[in-house]
Amino acid sequence: MKIAIGGDHAAMEYKPKLIAFLEAKGHKVKDFGPFSDDSVDYPDFAHPVATAVHTSEYEFGVLICGSGQGVSMTANKHDGIRAALCWKEELAALSRQHNNANIVCLPARFISYEEAETIVDTFIKTAFEGGRHERRVNKIRC
Repeated sequence: MKIAIGGDHAAMEYKPKLIAFLEAKGHKVKDFGPFSDDSVDYPDFAHPVATAVHTSEYEFGVLICGSGQGVSMTANKHDGIRAALCWKEELAALSRQHNNANIVCLPARFISYEEAETIVDTFIKTAFEGGRHERRVNKIRC
């Protein structure tokens, strides 16, 4: 699976470890930055990840910032992107099963690295259920 990842300076503790974790599972991961813990503007990294997922260059995206809110709001401005803010494994599963989310957003300042790993792993392994959920997901776009 091809996965795009990015965030802001708050992502720097988790992002390299998540990349190694995903690559060890056989996934191809592209890091869209940032590449240091210097303060940056999260939209500069969330927009390219969302574009890469929207164009189907990558199947899923992972975005990380302090609260997860900023990257989620930014990614969701893109047509066809369903970015889900997840701080528990169950939210990751439901966002895929019911909402066909294609980007998982992590709040690095509110979850442990181990939780981040579990959330991302659950997100990419969980299938969309379709059915009645398909009708609802089709109503998301403006």
